Amino acid sequence: MSRWVKILFIALAVVFFAIAGGVAYLFAAFPYNDYPDISVSTDAGTVERGRYLANHVTVCVDCHSERDWMYFSGPIKPGTEGRGGERFGHDLGFPGEFYARNITPAALKDWSDQDIGRAIVSGVSQNGRPFFPVMPYPAYANLKKSDLASIIAYLRTLHPIDHTVSASSADFPMNLILRTIPGEYHPMDVDDNDPVSRGKYLVTVAGCAECHTPADKGKKLPGMDLAGGFPFPFPDGSIVRSANITPDVDTGIGGWDEKTFVQRFKKYDPSRGYTPAVQGEMNTYMPWTMYSGMTESDLKDMYAYLRTVKPVKNPVRHFTASQK
Repeated sequence: MSRWVKILFIALAVVFFAIAGGVAYLFAAFPYNDYPDISVSTDAGTVERGRYLANHVTVCVDCHSERDWMYFSGPIKPGTEGRGGERFGHDLGFPGEFYARNITPAALKDWSDQDIGRAIVSGVSQNGRPFFPVMPYPAYANLKKSDLASIIAYLRTLHPIDHTVSASSADFPMNLILRTIPGEYHPMDVDDNDPVSRGKYLVTVAGCAECHTPADKGKKLPGMDLAGGFPFPFPDGSIVRSANITPDVDTGIGGWDEKTFVQRFKKYDPSRGYTPAVQGEMNTYMPWTMYSGMTESDLKDMYAYLRTVKPVKNPVRHFTASQK
């Protein structure tokens, strides 16, 4: 064996063992594995708070149920609450095939409260596998302990549905990157006497920034918080983009008063009936029928906070029709 062949062999061996060591470390050290320190009560008030949050603020029940796309914004099909199965795949721009899990007691009966809590705020399953952050657990990591406990208490009361959901799978290298995303639980400090502080909390844990901040290769663009323009492709080939919700007068909601903001949500109250979806016209993943259930007080707090964020001039083309 020549000297140069030996050198090449040694170099390749070094590279191989370096990569193998890195992958081994990635699987040994990640994902984040700590459990939230919480105590869950099952009193009626706690469960009701959890119902409100899971259906109208964090909207866990939205993605973890079956949505009816015969109607605008895909309201939930009654009787499917929590059964899981909603798919987020390659055709929608995701780096893999991801499925919302069954979160009814039929699937969670062997999970402890801490298991569920860690899944919500850190994005780690009972078996230690990380979730793809289509579930915005980085936002849920800000939940107050009492609110996290309330959501867990409520999930325990859902009607058990035996429904097997397909396993999620991430493409390479996302399957490795994914292990580094889960992080620690850091409950937000909220001044309950300050509407702006209350509003900031609601906007944060509702995950508004996850959809309303443009990103490039999974990273939010600096200085573009809540400026809209994030694209959401639909299976028919059309694209919907999130709105600019900064207080910019020309391209955001700077010209909206409080009443207009509240009414924008309340117009989708299910008691008014659902709007049929029209082929070729704009639809949206925004679960308006669920957010419409927020109290006017909470919506006013959100409006108060959004008035304080930096205005960003960012014209958004909200809808591009399918070219198919």
